[in-house]
Order: sequence, then C-alpha cells, then structure tokens
Amino acid sequence: MKQRLIVATNNMHKAQEIREMLKGLDFEVLSLADAGIDIDVEENGSTYAENALIKAMALRDLTEGWILADDSGLEIDALDRAPGIYSARYLGEDTPYMIKNSMILNKLEDVEDRSARFVCSIALVFDDGSYWITVNKCEGSISDSIQGSNGFGYDPIFIPQGHSATFGVLPMEVKNTISHRAKALQAVVQYCKLLTEESYV
Repeated sequence: MKQRLIVATNNMHKAQEIREMLKGLDFEVLSLADAGIDIDVEENGSTYAENALIKAMALRDLTEGWILADDSGLEIDALDRAPGIYSARYLGEDTPYMIKNSMILNKLEDVEDRSARFVCSIALVFDDGSYWITVNKCEGSISDSIQGSNGFGYDPIFIPQGHSATFGVLPMEVKNTISHRAKALQAVVQYCKLLTEESYV
C-alpha cells in the first residue's frame, strides 16, 4: 500500500514539480485540492524552516498520512536579501509575477552586483507528529531582462550559477536537478529511502 503524502500547497505548478521529483518513491502524492482541504495558513515564522513547519503542522488534524510543506524565497544581495521569506507576498500577494519581476529589474537598473539565491526549506511531518527539516540553496544572479516562460514565480529573472539562461528558459529537467527545491526534494528522497531501509532492519 502506498504511503499517503499531502503536499501543503495550492500552487499546481509546485505540486506537479514535487510529484515529479518524488515519483521514484512509493507515495501517493496529493495536493491540498486533491485531498479536499481548503486552508489558508498564516506564515508568521522568521525563517523558511519555521514557515515550512508551521504549514505542515497546521494540516496534522485535517488529514491522515505524512505531510510535506515547503517555504522558499528569492534573496537578492543588492536589495538586502529581499524579498526573502516574503517572496510570495512581495508587492502584494495578488500582484502578478510579471509585475513583480519588472519591479525588481527596475530596482536593479545600473546595479553591478546582481548576486542572488533561491532558498527552499522542506518540513516533513509524520503520523506521530515528529518531523524532519532540510534547507537548501541555489546560488545565481538576476538577469537584466525577463527571459522565458518555463517555471513560475521569479524563475524568468534568475540565472542559476554555471548557466547563462534563466530558469524561465532552461528545460524543466535541468531545473529539477539544480534548483533549490530540487536539492531539498533530493534530500527528502534520500531521507525517505533511509527510513524505508531502517524499517526492514
């Protein structure tokens, strides 16, 4: 019987990205919509890890199975690491990312230091309430224009280290090996495999 895993997100792009990364595990991966859960959790933590755990713990009494929640953000050094943990709410939660990305590029006009990173923390909460957390980063820089339509969010303005194109241009299979969320999910996969191996000891 497959392990039921609820992904604490209403973002279909993110849910699909996570489902794709975890397809090697014997999990039934469900988004909040798939599980029939409608909840808006206030992310009032001061770190990505705190926000991820807050989201995961908020679902414990609403569903059965393991819960996976993530919190991620874009840190731009020239903007004092903004938008950071407020990335989703930056310039207003309902503001389209095309506008957010344009505003960021305007702020960085004539700025030489364009170093930035994506950060992702994932919290995995188990049936007994215990949990495991990982935090991972993808270093890179901000492009000088919006490039590509792949991915979502700030992907069209972020160039990962070692590449010359943004996540908006790079194929999904490339992003899913080097991104902040990919690294965090790779850690989840390794941890879950370890748990499975230990269960047979």
